[in-house]
Amino acid sequence: MDSINGTAVRLTQYARGGGCACKIPPGELEEVLAGLTPPSEQLVVGAEHGDDAAVVAVDSSCGVVATTDFFTPVVDDPYTWGRIAAANALSDVYAMGGRPVVAVNLLCWPRETLPMELAAEVLRGGADTARAAGCPVGGGHSVDDAEPKYGMAVTGVVDLDRILRNDSGRPGLPLSLTKPLGIGVLNTRHKATGEVFPQAIAAMTELNDRASAAAVSAGVRCATDVTGFGLLGHLYKLVRASGVSTVLHADAVGYLEGAREAAKGGFVSGGTRRNLAWVEPHVDFGSLGEIDRLLLADAQTSGGLLVAGEVPGAPVIGELVPAGQASITVR
Repeated sequence: MDSINGTAVRLTQYARGGGCACKIPPGELEEVLAGLTPPSEQLVVGAEHGDDAAVVAVDSSCGVVATTDFFTPVVDDPYTWGRIAAANALSDVYAMGGRPVVAVNLLCWPRETLPMELAAEVLRGGADTARAAGCPVGGGHSVDDAEPKYGMAVTGVVDLDRILRNDSGRPGLPLSLTKPLGIGVLNTRHKATGEVFPQAIAAMTELNDRASAAAVSAGVRCATDVTGFGLLGHLYKLVRASGVSTVLHADAVGYLEGAREAAKGGFVSGGTRRNLAWVEPHVDFGSLGEIDRLLLADAQTSGGLLVAGEVPGAPVIGELVPAGQASITVR
């Protein structure tokens, strides 16, 4: 671990939140955005349904995908944080069925508090992940800030006939989830205790490129990625946009090793609790207990894709059904 004057630096202690758990709560965000982003004829995909990125057509077959994502430290190691933040930003392009072509860095750094050498390590981690994705990094923007933050703005391309979007779900389609849940509670435990969880790091640094390509090849047209609003939050946005409901099979959802124990130990972020409060009016939980509810709402950082269709190797966790009294029914 890096140090300042012999004292170990824990980057997660320099920010109130961590990773995608530091997002503005979904309900508050929708109120702020109401009426500010009217539909545009120039956009193939805009802000109407909270899709992962914007898409504008450049000709009859090709679209440009534009997105940005950044957040406070989710792990203490700067290089690993850079890798995670880059994978998370690139994921928005993959969640639209696209391919990233160029990225620029977004860096906020407390230059009088933390050495710039640590910032260099963050940028190195982001560059290495972008390189693995075949996406060059062409500079970026930085500001002096009280809290460290890092991410990327990413531009990609997509076949207009093969876009993955929130509003294309139809009754009868299965739901697949390409990464296990539990990243949020393990990150919260890491922030509180300093324990390192390699299984969470492996999940967060894994690119969603292969899952996206597999979904597109299988003819899938509806998907999103699971990040700060948790599985339930992103699933609710998908079914609301598509005008359908869903049955979610709780026993089919996979979790990272140690996630349940972390949740039982109280390592639950405020973001996760806000996610649950937002979706509760729209979910029939049946007899599902509080820990399971929190885990389904757990704020993920660089999570997997939630796909309305089958993806090889990914568990099927439910299915879309005609719109009913509850948007989500958990069984």
